[in-house]
Amino acid sequence: MDVFETIRLRSSIRSFTDADVSDDSVKKLIDAARRAPSAGNIQPWEFVIVRNPEIKRRLAAGALDQSFIEEAPVVIVVCADQKASSRGYGSRGANLYCIQDTAAAIENMLLAACALGLGACWVGAFHEEEVRSALRVPESIRPVAIVPVGYPAEKPRSRYKRPLEEIIHYETF
Repeated sequence: MDVFETIRLRSSIRSFTDADVSDDSVKKLIDAARRAPSAGNIQPWEFVIVRNPEIKRRLAAGALDQSFIEEAPVVIVVCADQKASSRGYGSRGANLYCIQDTAAAIENMLLAACALGLGACWVGAFHEEEVRSALRVPESIRPVAIVPVGYPAEKPRSRYKRPLEEIIHYETF
C-alpha cells in the first residue's frame, strides 16, 4: 500500500479482536514513530508498552473510562521529555516543540499500524496524573497520548473531511 492510500485508509479504531499483536509488530510501530522529525533532532519521545491487564485498566480509568483502551491487546503510551527539549530551546522547547515532535511520532505510528493491518486510536483525553501514576512516569516526562493497538473488530466508516477549497489560502489568509 502506498503512503497516500495509507493516509486515506487510516481511521481511529476502538474495537479490537482477541488476536495478539506480536512484539515484532510493536517494534515496527516504534521504529516508524522514532523516524519522525523533531526540533533540533532532539527526539524527545519515550514509549511505554503496556500489555498488563491491570495497568491497561488503570489507563482506561484515567482516560475518562474509555474501556476500549483496556480491551486492546497492547497499549502504547507516548511521552515527551520536556527537559531534553528545554535544553535545546528553553520554554518553547518544553511547552511546544516536544509536543509537536511527539505528535509527529504518533502520526507515523498510526500510519504504520494501518499499513500493517492493525487498528489504533490516538487518545488524548486523559487525566495526566493518573496516567503518570499508573506508569510511574518521572516528573520531567509528560504523557502525551495513549494509543491502544490491535486487529480491528470493526470496519471504519468514511469520515467527512472539509474540502480543499475551504481550507487553502494563498499568500494571505
